[in-house]
Amino acid sequence: MSASAHASASASAVDKGDTAWMLVATLLVVLMIAPGLALFYGGLVRGKNVLSVLVQVLVVAAMACVLWIAYGYSLTFDGGGAFVGGVGKVFLRGVTPASTVPTFTAGVAIPEFVYVAFQGAFAAISCALVVGAIAERARLRAVLLFSALWFTFAYLPLAHMVWASSGWLFARGALDFAGGTVVHINAGVAGLVAAWKLGPRIGFGRERLSPHSLPLTLAGATLLWVGWFGFNAGSALEANGTAALAFINTLVAAAAGVLGWSAIEAARRGYASMLGAASGLVSGLVAVTPACGTVGVGGALAIGACGGLAGFWGVGALKHRLRADDTLDVFGIHGVCGIVGALLTGVFSLPALGGTLGADVTLAHQLAIQAIGIVVTLVLSGAVAAISLAIVARVVGLRVDTDAEREGLDITSHGESAYAP
Repeated sequence: MSASAHASASASAVDKGDTAWMLVATLLVVLMIAPGLALFYGGLVRGKNVLSVLVQVLVVAAMACVLWIAYGYSLTFDGGGAFVGGVGKVFLRGVTPASTVPTFTAGVAIPEFVYVAFQGAFAAISCALVVGAIAERARLRAVLLFSALWFTFAYLPLAHMVWASSGWLFARGALDFAGGTVVHINAGVAGLVAAWKLGPRIGFGRERLSPHSLPLTLAGATLLWVGWFGFNAGSALEANGTAALAFINTLVAAAAGVLGWSAIEAARRGYASMLGAASGLVSGLVAVTPACGTVGVGGALAIGACGGLAGFWGVGALKHRLRADDTLDVFGIHGVCGIVGALLTGVFSLPALGGTLGADVTLAHQLAIQAIGIVVTLVLSGAVAAISLAIVARVVGLRVDTDAEREGLDITSHGESAYAP
């Protein structure tokens, strides 16, 4: 995704096939947000809070899209700074139907508006992912203000560093084909910090806080799988062999994630649950995201299976040790599996293991670069989240009051109920 993303290329010719594919890929990423992520999250909360989660996912994603147009695209892909872009394309100034962005093939381009929309959908789902960590207790206005601050000071600089050709991590050879660091680790860390700051839900650790509709969760998870083909294969920016590689890797890694999670759950607990299979699906997808365009199919299978195992550990043993009420396991799945996937990208992208990197790249060198990218993401996202939450707490307050939380956010925050009494 990184090679094209910062400037128009008037000398390049627009390829209609690539343009059509990128339009479809963008639609698939939007599908991941609503209904995909919204239903996945909505089914996991209690019935009295399902509408609040659906609203938060939708409104946060909508706000991120607007901010992306206002200044996000410019600060990410305009200008040549190492850590942030410029302001030359604020409100898409100078971007017209004739503007183009080069793909990875010399002399070939897609319309810049298509690239703006594709990247905007990435920004929107990244912000929406964080919602799951603080579901069932956060004020809507607090979620919106926090999302705006985190989008501005964490997502945009990291996206520039990783994907812009002048970016600090890109220049050092960090591999992140479709958003392992920029999207998943970034959102996972922000969610963990937010969960710590807001504190646990009433009854956490004492009462059974069960999902109210696992069929909704499965529907959301499978819609995420469908949309993820656009997320990953679209990051090739062309309808070519790299897109095909990312496409099949997305298919097999998700399948391996389901099997990996189900197998360890059956071995440890004596059964394989539907929720576990759905979670394994998402875990495998998260893990393969940074690697999907640079590893072989065998590598994708291994990464997906490792993602399923890592996700199971992340939402179980690790969550208990962290003592965080990360409501929908944003860090346990997106953060943990994103870290595992980013590291394994440096392993399975090597030619000796079926990857597409040059023969001069060594395992130790690439792993070191991947580790640097992970550490930068953890520090940047964590620090921005902590500072942003402190600001939000002072300005609007973070959580609803005790009575509102007990009654449910659907009624108290939105005046609606998902189900008739």
